[in-house]
Amino acid sequence: MSAILRVIDANANRAREGLRVLEDLARLRLSHAALSSTLKQLRHDITLALGQLPVDRGQILAWRDAANDVGTSISTASEGKRESELALAAAASSRLTESLRVLEESAKVLGASAVAGAIEQIRYRSYDATKQVELALFGGRGPQWTLCVLVTESLCTHHRWTEVVHRAIEGGADCIQLREKGLTDRELLGRAKTVVEFARRAGAAVVINDRPDIAMLANADGVHLGQTDMSIADARKVIGSSLRLGISCATIEQARAAVLEGADVCGLGPMFPSTTKPKPSLSGPDLLKAYLEDASTKRVPHLAISGINRQNIGQLVREGCAGIAVSGVVCGSEKPEEVCRELSRAIKGLGDVA
Repeated sequence: MSAILRVIDANANRAREGLRVLEDLARLRLSHAALSSTLKQLRHDITLALGQLPVDRGQILAWRDAANDVGTSISTASEGKRESELALAAAASSRLTESLRVLEESAKVLGASAVAGAIEQIRYRSYDATKQVELALFGGRGPQWTLCVLVTESLCTHHRWTEVVHRAIEGGADCIQLREKGLTDRELLGRAKTVVEFARRAGAAVVINDRPDIAMLANADGVHLGQTDMSIADARKVIGSSLRLGISCATIEQARAAVLEGADVCGLGPMFPSTTKPKPSLSGPDLLKAYLEDASTKRVPHLAISGINRQNIGQLVREGCAGIAVSGVVCGSEKPEEVCRELSRAIKGLGDVA
């Protein structure tokens, strides 16, 4: 009896400790009230379940003997460091779920099948909760791009699309997003590889619109999704952690959901009317303001999108905008490098804005 009570005590403590780490990350790092509440409820439910064991807490405490626990002197090199908050969450998640399994099996030893069943259900719920915490921490990686140019051949009225890419990067674009919906897969992949080869040498990133598979095959830096494209979770099944994942958000609610699901960058808009891709309604600069004021979203890089030009960029700069994505204003210009230079300088606060 003494051995199993010590096992239960140790793993009950371990499970609660793991949950506390995850709860604090959700509350203080992610500022996510619902997820914090879920994790707090799991702690409460573990305590309730263990309270139904056919032993009282006094017995369990009496058998606690940390001073003579041989496990306290056993450690591995990896236990002494946590490289990131994600690594911290991963360690806490493992500690939690492994401890719950031990508690479940230990309850069976005591003949408490109902308790074992209750802990099993808590373990399943924990898998979902820990996934949410880790995915949310997983997102927001990489730099805050200043100027992303969306390149579509049909919009390149004065130069070949390749020339537009070259000139845009020359003018300060630090990201090129390839958006071609009418090409065959083979043509799109070939074009993506061409852009990646040049942009990589020039120090710019490349994002592929809508197609995680093409982005992977072309060795791009990321993929960007719309609200009606595949989900972030499905895209991660293809790209894993190797690429940055962006998603367009028209409301702060969509942005909060995207961040919780692990988006690395949120495209916010439409900011202004666009001749490239007309929108039935506008989100406007108010969305950008809400995003930058929201504790759960402001940590994740953003790109304001739609209809941005030299005449209206000042409205975004005044709201604290750090990055924009543009298309027609650059692709359709006779001097795309000059447009990029002016927009980039405006975002960085180096030029006059209206």
